[in-house]
Amino acid sequence: MTQEIHGTVAEGFEAVREEFASVVAAERPDYAGQLSAYVRGRRVVDLWTGADTDGDTLFGVFSSTKGAAHLVVALLVQDGTLDLDREVAHYWPEFAAEGKGAVTLRELLAHRAGVVGADAGFTVEELADDRVVAERLATQRPFWRPGSAFGYHALVIGALTGEVVRRATGRTLQELYEERIRAPYGLGFYLGLPESEEHRYLPVLPMAPTPPEQALLDATPRGPHTLSSIAFNEHVPGAVPLVDFPNSRAVRALGSASAGGVASARGLAGMYAAAISQVDGRGPLLKPDAVGEVGQIHSVGYDLIARAHKSYGLGFQATADMWHPFLGAGAFGHSGAGGSQGFADPRSGLAYGYTRRRIAFPGGAAPENQRLVRVVHKGALALG
Repeated sequence: MTQEIHGTVAEGFEAVREEFASVVAAERPDYAGQLSAYVRGRRVVDLWTGADTDGDTLFGVFSSTKGAAHLVVALLVQDGTLDLDREVAHYWPEFAAEGKGAVTLRELLAHRAGVVGADAGFTVEELADDRVVAERLATQRPFWRPGSAFGYHALVIGALTGEVVRRATGRTLQELYEERIRAPYGLGFYLGLPESEEHRYLPVLPMAPTPPEQALLDATPRGPHTLSSIAFNEHVPGAVPLVDFPNSRAVRALGSASAGGVASARGLAGMYAAAISQVDGRGPLLKPDAVGEVGQIHSVGYDLIARAHKSYGLGFQATADMWHPFLGAGAFGHSGAGGSQGFADPRSGLAYGYTRRRIAFPGGAAPENQRLVRVVHKGALALG
């Protein structure tokens, strides 16, 4: 049975609907997802499909949350409230313990601090609360000499940068995001989902690999005490499956700044559009210098956690190098373990958002993003 594609595309983006339909046709019958894009502040793609899904449905977007969190940090740097080259311990003295006193905010944002997790791990309840995570990590010995290498701080980077924000402003990162970004633009992208909006949330479904895909997963297990296992909190006895994180009401309510956000594709794309363009007479949120700063590559090469080539700007992934080489230099965004992805390409004016309900193989940005981004980008370039 062919699933119906709902929504609209602007003139010149008809091929995007066709490509989205092709992606959906190759998926399981229970596929649900959304695709949205803006060009220079104008929404040009707004599509969705699947049971119990419309354009306002909210999905767990895992690490795509980091994009929202670090847009807040970028605004505070732009304001002069935070200085990228000040030591983290200037704002948060306790962080200096165990040889971390020289780590700068810039190094922290670029995943160079070496504090990827805790020796004793975390419960889900602890991971849901950024202040608890930050308190534990303040006294954690780094897993490599800070600044000497980099590795993805998957479940903790938002708590670490969030504590810097709280110490510098007296407000939580989530509060500032709500006041300065989400509420003014009416974005369907929450770091802390109110009870009144719970009806919009569609629970994440676990990965359903084919037999060949399962064989690949089985052939590349992580040892229980590796850096990667510590970073993903898998070294803890009885660690809960990834799918259970956003499906926890406590996680959604607190809005963990590393991976606890929920969003629609509209919300993802709309946030990145607001960052670089005027949207509905507002913005852009970031001035050109700030856009250049967050998109500048700060860490590139072998990622000690991903054990592969990765590249990061300041709290964001360097989207062109990591995912879509045809995008403009300086494109920045973040993907999530469930398959979601959001980014801004300042050179073309494109802002993109994709969400899906079921975790995609092999985890991280779903492979279909490669196809969808290419055709959306082609449409954006055709606008001149």
